[in-house]
Amino acid sequence: MKSYITNPPAVLLISILLVLSLFSCTKAPYEIGKSLLPPSDTLNVRSTDTCTVEAFSVKVDTIRTSITSSLRLGSMLDPVFGKTTVSFTSQLLLSDLSPVFGVQPVMDSLILMLYYTGHYGDTTTMQNVKVWEVSEDLNVDSAYYSNKLVKTYPTLLADQNFYPHPKDSVKVGSTKLAAHLRINLGKLTHYLGNKILYAPSSAMLSNAAFVDFLKGLYVQATPVNSGGSILNFSLTEGTSQLVVYFHDGAVPANDSLSYSMLMSTSAARFLHLDHNNYLDANQDVKRQILLHDSAQGANSLFLQGLAGVKVKLRFPYMKTFAKGHTVAINDALLTFQNAESDTTYGPPPALTIVRQDSIGRIAYLLDANEGSYYFGGSYDQVKRTYFFRITRYMQKVMAAAYTGHYDLFILVNDPTSSTLAPNRIILNGTSPQMPGSMSDRFRLKVTYTILK
Repeated sequence: MKSYITNPPAVLLISILLVLSLFSCTKAPYEIGKSLLPPSDTLNVRSTDTCTVEAFSVKVDTIRTSITSSLRLGSMLDPVFGKTTVSFTSQLLLSDLSPVFGVQPVMDSLILMLYYTGHYGDTTTMQNVKVWEVSEDLNVDSAYYSNKLVKTYPTLLADQNFYPHPKDSVKVGSTKLAAHLRINLGKLTHYLGNKILYAPSSAMLSNAAFVDFLKGLYVQATPVNSGGSILNFSLTEGTSQLVVYFHDGAVPANDSLSYSMLMSTSAARFLHLDHNNYLDANQDVKRQILLHDSAQGANSLFLQGLAGVKVKLRFPYMKTFAKGHTVAINDALLTFQNAESDTTYGPPPALTIVRQDSIGRIAYLLDANEGSYYFGGSYDQVKRTYFFRITRYMQKVMAAAYTGHYDLFILVNDPTSSTLAPNRIILNGTSPQMPGSMSDRFRLKVTYTILK
């Protein structure tokens, strides 16, 4: 029978030294204090990077997108991951309560202004968007997920082609404005503009009344057949907005009037994410995520944001690690390498690792409480690598401290974060076939002390 000692003197000393190491940038955590251990303990400190790691890519089911801190829109065809198309739904809020539009307001134009904050992919490809008015009630406190399809009225408000220019300022009249996309919602029909200008006064008394009157907009991207990009738009107050331009037919002097309705983090909003079931992905991706061929993870692993692809991890022999001995894990370091250097589709700036049980409950690793310098997750642009330090998690696995069955998953998007990155990456697998690549394989290095 195995026995696990949770607080022997040597382990206690190492634990103290591990905490101290967080404030040092010159040595790895497991190296700090080795010179202070008794010679017998130092002799029993060992390392191995040959632990069996099973890793393969699987689809992300859905993610919550109603906490997004920005709006995303557009479509792209990635040669590896295939087609991704992102649309959004958003309420509109009044910029001022009880606006007065005049005796006889006449709509001149209705423009949806979406201010760029970035992009991912190729902006030289023409995109197409369509806009509808939402017909169902939305609630800012409700949870909406990436597969949610909103209900709309049948009248098409806009059908517009455009080339993204996320860095070019826009001149409106004599005023130069920051880079933004302008979608004309008054070209096909004056319906929505007139609905706003002739709204009953009761609908303009509060935002609660207004979102009941005008429930929101659904802005749908059309899938591209080549190239393309995912565009990011601001939700900061006073930026992205719907502006109705009008004049008062009864007062000729009032000929250049406007009123804004705002998109904001105070309004209900969510993204609809579509990967076309990866039918356009390459064969390597399809074999793993559609055919569930987990053996393919030995060569390559795939990660993609926006409810795309995650990596599932298993360590099948950790419960019997150092069989016949009582050991303490000093350090368990998971490292993995970017397998490509393409700059069109940049790697995620950071990744998340979580544990999840068979019914979908998610928990974070204890090691995450130690801070990002210790725990990891950020992309090293020089080494082109990521790491996660999962020492405490592995110690609990060895001690059979988890009552349920949990697998580990690495994701691009943190399930609780308001930032939904579109980035993707190809990683070296656990036993890549390319000559000389074994040193850059997806691996777990464990440093441990044999206690008895």
